[in-house]
Amino acid sequence: MHQLTRRQRQILDFLRNNPDKFPYPPTLDELCAALGMASRGSLHKHISALIEAGLVEPLSGQKQGGIRLTIKAKRNEDEGEQRLPFVGKIAAGKPIEAIEHVHYMAVPEVLRSDKPCYVLQVKGDSMIEAGIFDGDWVVIEQRSHAHNGEIVVALVEKTEVTLKYIEQAPDKVLLIPANASLAAMAYHPEQVEIQGVLVGQMRSYRSSLIK
Repeated sequence: MHQLTRRQRQILDFLRNNPDKFPYPPTLDELCAALGMASRGSLHKHISALIEAGLVEPLSGQKQGGIRLTIKAKRNEDEGEQRLPFVGKIAAGKPIEAIEHVHYMAVPEVLRSDKPCYVLQVKGDSMIEAGIFDGDWVVIEQRSHAHNGEIVVALVEKTEVTLKYIEQAPDKVLLIPANASLAAMAYHPEQVEIQGVLVGQMRSYRSSLIK
């Protein structure tokens, strides 16, 4: 495993967190300007180290061209955490608000499972008594089944998606909020499709949450 310097980590995080800043993979000159670096030679040295680590790659094999992340970098497989796709926002009784460009968020290993996972941001207060608040990010294990009592992402009648506790019986499915002011919703089993199960949760205490 390659040990990254602080500046190499900064460059890598910039490329990960700003996928829409450039219409094409940025050149060294564009990265210099964006990062506020005065020395193109210094950046070239850091980029060369990231290429050697397998985290970025030059287009057409030329460092003078654009620089893009490798699959390894997007998943962060070398650092005990994984970059999971952030696919949108979820609120009670509304479709997932898909974002225009899927990007990746670093998720510690303890907050995800060993199965495919994705990240959603919560809108609303329907699960506040489970400690899930407006603006939280939830890590969802992608699967189509759940045990009773688990918190699931449920697609209802092919049109609405919600985050709720689930209780299943042969003739009925209950989607239960964690908010005493809201009632449980009852459906026929064929009306509900499980799209994943909650396995982790993240929260930012900054005021600049994704809106």
